[in-house]
Formats: sequence, C-alpha cells, structure tokens
Amino acid sequence: MARSCAWRQTLFGQPLTAPHHDYFGQIADDDGEVLLCLHSWGEHDHPTLASPDHATPGNGLLLFFRVDDFNETLARARTLASRIEEEPHLNPATGTFEFALRDPDGYYVMVSALPA
Repeated sequence: MARSCAWRQTLFGQPLTAPHHDYFGQIADDDGEVLLCLHSWGEHDHPTLASPDHATPGNGLLLFFRVDDFNETLARARTLASRIEEEPHLNPATGTFEFALRDPDGYYVMVSALPA
C-alpha cells in the first residue's frame, strides 16, 4: 500500500509522504481535500478487499483523474511505467487530451487534462 501511495504521489507531482498506517493511506491535494483512499488487502472487513487471490486487479475498475499539469504528469508517468497503455490523444467526447497507464498493482489509470 505504501508503494501505491508513493507511486501516485510521484505521478501527480506531490511531495512524498508516508501513509498514516501500514494498511491505509490517503492521497490529498494541497488544501487537504482527499482525492483517493488506498486500503491493503484484508483490512477493515471490506468484502471486495478480502483477498487478492479472489480478484483480478483492475477488472471492471478505471481510475480516472483530471489534472491541470497534463504535460508534466505525462512526463512523470513515462518515468513510472514501463509503457503507456494509451498514448496521449484527444478524446472527442470530452474535447480534452488524455493518456492511460497501469499502476504497480495492475490497475488502469486514465489521466485527462482539465478543459481549457
């Protein structure tokens, strides 16, 4: 879980801070607004987090983030991932640029520019 927190903090250009617990962490913006909560498998009796042996990471889940520093986030993504799953492209439905990569746990992460 700590590795996942650090990966996301790096992707989004945030200072690296350790999670408050070894089983739970939050990614927050500069104002303290929580953007994402991360749990370790088997903690807090969440039925969908019982065991990674009973689930395929990323199956049916898309983590979607909008950023105001798209080009910088893309540059950081290229250092974090062995490959970009979807290279930057204009999404005709939203009119914004986006790209996708996999996080260290295998989840699909879509990053989109904020609309101009």
